[in-house]
Amino acid sequence: MASYLIRRIWQMIPTLAGVILLVFFLFKYFGGDPAEILAGLKASPQQIASLRQQLGLDKSVTEQLWIFVRKVLVFDWGRSWTTNEEISNIFATRLPATLTIMVPILILDVVLGTICGMAVAYVRGSLTDRAVMVITTLALSISFLVYVIVAQYVFAFRLGWFPVQGWSNSLWTNLSVYTPLPVLLAVLVGLAPATRLYRTFFLDEMGNEYVRTARAKGVGENTILFKHVLRNAMIPILTNVATQLPGIFIGSFLLEIFFSVPGLGREVYNAVNRSDYPVIQAVTIYLAVITMVINLLTDVLYKVVDPRVVFK
Repeated sequence: MASYLIRRIWQMIPTLAGVILLVFFLFKYFGGDPAEILAGLKASPQQIASLRQQLGLDKSVTEQLWIFVRKVLVFDWGRSWTTNEEISNIFATRLPATLTIMVPILILDVVLGTICGMAVAYVRGSLTDRAVMVITTLALSISFLVYVIVAQYVFAFRLGWFPVQGWSNSLWTNLSVYTPLPVLLAVLVGLAPATRLYRTFFLDEMGNEYVRTARAKGVGENTILFKHVLRNAMIPILTNVATQLPGIFIGSFLLEIFFSVPGLGREVYNAVNRSDYPVIQAVTIYLAVITMVINLLTDVLYKVVDPRVVFK
């Protein structure tokens, strides 16, 4: 296990290097001149040149690349170009709000998706199975924006059950008042594809020889489903969660914009509108690192779920 972890961590280095180079050159040559954007249309060439010098854009490409790499290595991205706020402070103050939305979505999505997928697989071929497949197909065909508009109108404006926007310094208040509606929306939207996919995982396992052998020995269906099928289906489920986790992270960004949550996603949205490159670059790099760490943790969880897994 230790040697495998060391080898995987070592393999992350060239991947991270490639991400750093890609992000740097994309913003360098395809993002436009930040000095001209920040200075405005009426700025003089002297003002633009002065701003370029302040931002370090007058240095050579090699020097700028080294400065960029050093920022990644020391976790110090300096200050925002537009607000002059420390980027480390942006992460420290905005990330908790993002996690307050993201973590419940992740937990509920996995738990409810697994339960629904298992339940539908248990009644495979029945009228209930067909009805659920039709409903999930219809749910997948509707845009997420439609869900947001309808939910805000019905549950917020008409019924008054939830506020459309707002946030506080109390975690409990946020969880009980401000996050239920966006979390409910995200879970409902994600439940349809999760149910269809996890149903497939369970049906694949239920068609294996060990299930028929257990039935031949007189083992009950519930025991087969919960003790054997569920455990073996957890590996593809974990794989799906690992691949979907960055998407859930980005999805929470959209919810922050729709519901005015002061999280990292809304900050990134504002940074894009202001061409605040350091903030965008920092989030992009750290999101890549998080994705690689999640993939590593998923591989470790394979061993926890199924001891037969051998790391090579």
